[in-house]
Amino acid sequence: MSSNQVWTLVDRPKGVRPVGCKWVYKCKIVADGEVTTFKARFVAKEYTQRPGVDFEETFSPVAMAKSIRIMLAIAAWYDYEIWQRDVKTAFLNGFVKEEIYIDQSEGFTVIGEEQKVCHLQRSIYDLKQNSRSWNIHFDEVIRGYDFVKNDFDPCVYKKVSGSSVVFLVLYVDDILLIGNYIKMLGDTKASLSTQFSMKDLDEASYILGIKIFRDRSKRILRMT
Repeated sequence: MSSNQVWTLVDRPKGVRPVGCKWVYKCKIVADGEVTTFKARFVAKEYTQRPGVDFEETFSPVAMAKSIRIMLAIAAWYDYEIWQRDVKTAFLNGFVKEEIYIDQSEGFTVIGEEQKVCHLQRSIYDLKQNSRSWNIHFDEVIRGYDFVKNDFDPCVYKKVSGSSVVFLVLYVDDILLIGNYIKMLGDTKASLSTQFSMKDLDEASYILGIKIFRDRSKRILRMT
């Protein structure tokens, strides 16, 4: 949160009721059931947000399941690469336009400034508008790299250069990169890494609870 400059510490404005927050702990499990990460997240108590004050629009698109299946089918048929990446703390990248204040987090109160509150500059997890804020910011970034949004699914993007093509599929903070030219895929990964903190998951093998099995010699891809 510090590196993303999520908030600034300020005196509590008169009449302001801060949005409640709490710590949430969870484990991240991969395809074989192994626990790979223990996570601690500082999240908003969204039920304390007031419509018209702490949030307005909240809708955010995600890639449709059928879009993901279609893209995987295309990749199998044309023997495209299928790479997967995870955006770390994705929602901390979105900007908030509302004036939102939260109390300092338990265990991380600044000594001598206990009465101050945090004025949010970026979104945090479980704010009602966090998905929307993140999606808007990602869309601005990826279109800056000449990717074009799909008319049918707003979370599927395409970039074409001569005979080379890269598709990008975004599902919240999971990204699939599909394409026929490794250098172009690598350039896309590098560009995204300059904008976001990311984890490289290499060849896609597990997404949205679905295991992916692939035999490239036969151009077969199975999902279970």
